[in-house]
Amino acid sequence: MKRTVNYFTGCLILGSLVATNAQATEGGGSNYPMGATDLLVGALPPPGVYPLIYAEHYKADDFKGNNGKSLPINFKLKADVVAPRLLYVTDKKMLGGQLFFAGLLPLVKLDVSMQGKRDKESGIGDLDLTTGLAFHHSPQLHSAVGVDVFAPTGEYRSSRLANPGRNYWTVEGVYAASKIDPAGINWGVKVMYDYNFKNDATNYKSGQELHADYSLGYGVAQHWIIGVGGYAYKQLTGDEKNGSDIGNKGQAFAIGPAIKYDNGNGFFLSAKYQKEMSVKNRPEGDALWIKTIVKF
Repeated sequence: MKRTVNYFTGCLILGSLVATNAQATEGGGSNYPMGATDLLVGALPPPGVYPLIYAEHYKADDFKGNNGKSLPINFKLKADVVAPRLLYVTDKKMLGGQLFFAGLLPLVKLDVSMQGKRDKESGIGDLDLTTGLAFHHSPQLHSAVGVDVFAPTGEYRSSRLANPGRNYWTVEGVYAASKIDPAGINWGVKVMYDYNFKNDATNYKSGQELHADYSLGYGVAQHWIIGVGGYAYKQLTGDEKNGSDIGNKGQAFAIGPAIKYDNGNGFFLSAKYQKEMSVKNRPEGDALWIKTIVKF
């Protein structure tokens, strides 16, 4: 269970350049970074403190409208993000689960162009705080439940195209599960529901979002797993502007290859590429992810 940094779409402020009915959620983005999780999403490690690093490069040059077709605008977006995360797995038990906490504060670099205007910005993004319970049903099957709270700590100005923060709070409920088999089939899924609060700077309230990250892989050699992964996204309620429902529901699907190395002693490194498709009211692009973890 984690949040990394899809700030590429999450930090665009396109309202001044794109018609209201051409985006879903404010700027066509989300607080959660879609597709960031991998095979171990539901399998928490033994008690201890674990520093994780997420790195992502994302680019898009297409913004899809409500019918899934490209909007007639000159649009480009590049984002590079490095997100350190600290995971603390306790030895405390609640309701049969293992209590854990985590915090993540991303470092974001954005380059956005729209209709002849260009904006660059870098800085600290929005803070993500996590608490949850991990369950170990067997040596291979694991799950976790939890809540993420995204706090608007990143810099934000409504007049800018590129903003490291989104300027509103989000509360996210999470369920994750994983099957781990170093010599066979591996899978992981993380299902999330987001409730977004209002952006006071723009009086805009993004709709509620349902989305899931997924991974499927096979152990091909000792310590190595190859497979595919991505995400599915659907906005369930419309956006609100000045208290009025204006619709604008987004959707997206992404898939791509993935590879993971795990030395069996608490260190792993994973890399994956994802291509977005079936997009409505959001940017459509591709992302490269790298993730690693080391136990103290």
